[in-house]
Amino acid sequence: MARSKLLVSIVVGATVGAALSMLDRTTREKTVATTKKMKETISYYAEHREELQEVIEQKVSTVKELVDNVTDNVNMITEKVDEFKELPSTIQGMIHDTKSAFAVPNEE
Repeated sequence: MARSKLLVSIVVGATVGAALSMLDRTTREKTVATTKKMKETISYYAEHREELQEVIEQKVSTVKELVDNVTDNVNMITEKVDEFKELPSTIQGMIHDTKSAFAVPNEE
C-alpha cells in the first residue's frame, strides 16, 4: 500500500520556495534582521519573565474587555430585533384603533 506523498511534497515545496526566495538580497537582509530581533526579544523575556507575564496579562485583559463589549453589543442587537418583531403588531393595533375612532357608525 503506497503512502501519501502530499505532506512530503508540501515540505519539499516550501523548502525549495524558501531557498529560492533567499537568492534575493533584500529578502535575505530582512530575514536576518527579523531573526535577530526575534532572538533579542526571546532572550530579553527569558531573563525578564515577570515583565512577560505582565504583558500577557494585559493582552488577556484587553481581549476580555473586547469580548465583554461584543457580548453587550450582541445582546443590545438581540433586544432591538425583538422590539422590531413586536413592531408590526403594535402598528396594526394603532391602525385598528385609528380606524375605529374615525369610522362612521352604521345607522340602520
